[in-house]
Amino acid sequence: MSNIKIRKAVIDDAESILKIYKYYVEKTAITFEVIVPTVEEFRSRIESKMKNGFQKYPYIVAEENGEIIGYAYTGVFKDRAAYDWSVETTIYVKNDLVRKGLGKRLYEVLENISKAQNITNLYACIGYPKVEDEYLTKK
Repeated sequence: MSNIKIRKAVIDDAESILKIYKYYVEKTAITFEVIVPTVEEFRSRIESKMKNGFQKYPYIVAEENGEIIGYAYTGVFKDRAAYDWSVETTIYVKNDLVRKGLGKRLYEVLENISKAQNITNLYACIGYPKVEDEYLTKK
């Protein structure tokens, strides 16, 4: 995993991003979605970030040998002026690459971008399961 490039996402990345996300919708509860979005929906989600400005809410992807293997972005935490310096983070990596440090690398890039933007709080919405699995634990 040393040949990884992290870059700003573009709308044309939607299909590759969706392939990563689809696994988590179908096999886990961590997305809080029960139906896999369409490619058009993912394009719309990326476009929405662009309209609101990548400057405030970055959307990034990790590539290895030209293949997208993970992605991350920030978004509105609460829609109130008092929360203007807070964001919610989202990070997904290919399911066969979990626990190899890629999520940490993506988070560090988001953290550095957010710090440069004077964002002071980064939050993650995390579920708490009745029964643990490899993706959702009580730790």
